[in-house]
Amino acid sequence: MMVLVVTACPAGLRGDLTKWLMEISPGVFVGRPSARVRDAVWERTCDLVRDGRAILVHNAANEQGFDFKVHRNDWVPTDFDGIKLMIRPDKRQRTARRTGWSKARRMR
Repeated sequence: MMVLVVTACPAGLRGDLTKWLMEISPGVFVGRPSARVRDAVWERTCDLVRDGRAILVHNAANEQGFDFKVHRNDWVPTDFDGIKLMIRPDKRQRTARRTGWSKARRMR
């Protein structure tokens, strides 16, 4: 089983993916292609997605029973003791901390 989710992608990519997969909701594709076709579909998706994002989840012979790939996503897949997890970046680290007095304090 394979699930492919694309967001902010061109309409041509969605039409191209319907050759191999069924679109069950806008941007969500499901199917049972072979591993060779799955890899070819993933490469084609990465080439055509442009500014959008893509996530692929498929069966695998591991402890979780599935594996996933991401393209242009903020979350980072990380191996944690043999289990693949997604790490969400900490938004507090990306923004610079403001220093000084607040506007209300300056008014006093």
